[in-house]
Amino acid sequence: MITPGTYDITCYQGADYDKTFTVTQDGTAINWSGYTSRMQVRNSTDATATLLSLTNGSGITLGGTAGTILVEITNAQSAAIPSGSYAYDLELISSGDEVTRLLQGAFNLVGNVTR
Repeated sequence: MITPGTYDITCYQGADYDKTFTVTQDGTAINWSGYTSRMQVRNSTDATATLLSLTNGSGITLGGTAGTILVEITNAQSAAIPSGSYAYDLELISSGDEVTRLLQGAFNLVGNVTR
């Protein structure tokens, strides 16, 4: 079982964001083949409205046997979120529907001046 990690994301409003995470267990890359993924950003963990939602092929790319997870947010997506500090988590779902929360933390969106 993987224990969720805390990782704070800082994204700049109106700019592209990408980050690749490599997940290992006991020094060996975890094979994400057959998994799907989802990530949501909300005002808080209790909020009902979603500010940003990413899934496989739509902002998240799983790297199979390499153990990588690529998170990509487009400039249009980041421009649509007001500047501020929010909550997010990233979950992976196995082919057997077992859900693993991999990452969680603050999602900080820094406002921009140039538009």
